Amino acid sequence: MNLAFAPRVRRLLALLCIAAAPAAHADIVIGQVAPFSGPQAVTGKAIRAGAKLWLDEVNARGGIKGQRLKLVTRDDAQKPDETVRLVKELIEQDNPTALIGTIGTSNLEALKQDGILEKSKVSMVGAVSGATSVVSARNMYPVKATYREEVERLFKQLGEMGRTRIGMVYQDDGLGRDALAGAQASAKAHGLTLVAQSGYARNTTDVNAAVTEMVKQSPDVIFLAATTAAAIEFTNRYQTAGGRAGLYGMSIIDVQELLAKLGPERARGFAFSVVLPTDDRMDREVMRDYQRLRQNAKDPDLSSRSVEGFIAARALTKALERTPNLTAANLTDVLERGMDTDVGGLRLSFGKGQATSRYVDFAILGSGGRLVR
Repeated sequence: MNLAFAPRVRRLLALLCIAAAPAAHADIVIGQVAPFSGPQAVTGKAIRAGAKLWLDEVNARGGIKGQRLKLVTRDDAQKPDETVRLVKELIEQDNPTALIGTIGTSNLEALKQDGILEKSKVSMVGAVSGATSVVSARNMYPVKATYREEVERLFKQLGEMGRTRIGMVYQDDGLGRDALAGAQASAKAHGLTLVAQSGYARNTTDVNAAVTEMVKQSPDVIFLAATTAAAIEFTNRYQTAGGRAGLYGMSIIDVQELLAKLGPERARGFAFSVVLPTDDRMDREVMRDYQRLRQNAKDPDLSSRSVEGFIAARALTKALERTPNLTAANLTDVLERGMDTDVGGLRLSFGKGQATSRYVDFAILGSGGRLVR
C-alpha cells in the first residue's frame, strides 16, 4: 500500500466504524417536582428516595428496552404556583417521558387547573394525594386508595367499636376539606357525631386552636387529617394539655417520623390507616424487594413514606415496558386505555379518572414503638 494514503485510509475506516455502530440510546427522563425544603421536605425526600431506589435497581438490570432511567427533580417547597412553574420548566428543558411523586392536593389541583399535563400529554404516576379532585383528573395517577375510602373504612370501624363522639383536626386546604366532606358523610352513615372540627393553616404547624377545641369538647376519638409535622405537634401539645382521646391519623403521616420525634411512650396508642403495604409485610414480594434494596442503599431519606415512591416507580416501569416507542404521549395512551398490573403482591388498575387501589388496613403503635395490627 502506498504509505501516503495510509492516514487517509485509517480515517475512512474510522468513519465507517462510527457509521456502523448502533446509535446510543438516550435516557428515559422521569421528572419529579416536590418539596425538598419547607415543612413537607421530609415527605418529598422520602418519596424521591423510594422512587430512586427502584429506578436504580432497574438500571442495574439493564434499564427499560436498553435505555437507562434518569430521575430529574425540582424543589417546589410545596407552593402550588411553584409546582406549576417548575413542571412547565422541567417539561420544556428535560422532555420527560413521565412525571412521578408530586406532593399535595392543592399542588396537584393547581396543575389540573392549569392543564399543562393534558397539553403536553405527559402523565404522572404516583401523584401523592387521595383527594377526589386528583383521582378524577386526567394524566394523574395516585397508587393508593382515596381519602374518602380511607375515612369510610375508619368510621365504619369506629361505629362497630361503639366510639361515636369524634373530633376532627384537618389541614385547611384541598386535602383536609376532602377528608372533612368524607368524614361528614361517613359519620352520618355509621351513627357517629362530629362533636368538634378544627382546621389549621396549610404549610404550618399552628395547631393551638385545635388543641384547645379538642380538650374542651373531649371526644372519644380524634381523627387527624393532617400532615406529619402538624400531627406530631398536635399530639405533643394535646397530650401535654391533658387530652386523653384516642388518636387516629391518616395514611399521609410518616409514622416512623412521629415515633422518632415523640418517643415510644408518647407515641404509644397512636393508630393510623394504611393504604400501602407496610415495612413488616414480608409476605409480599414488593416489600421483600424494598427491604433488600433499602439495606444496601443506606439512604438517610428512606422511611416508611418511601414505600409510596417505590411502588409508584415500580408501577411506572411496568407501564413503560408495555409502551411502544417510549414517548410521553404513548405512555399516556397506555395508562388511559387501562392497565391492570401486580407490583409484587399489590394489584393496581390504571384508567382514565379511576382510583387505582382500594386497599385500606389499620395499625397502631404498641409498646416500645412496635407496630400492631
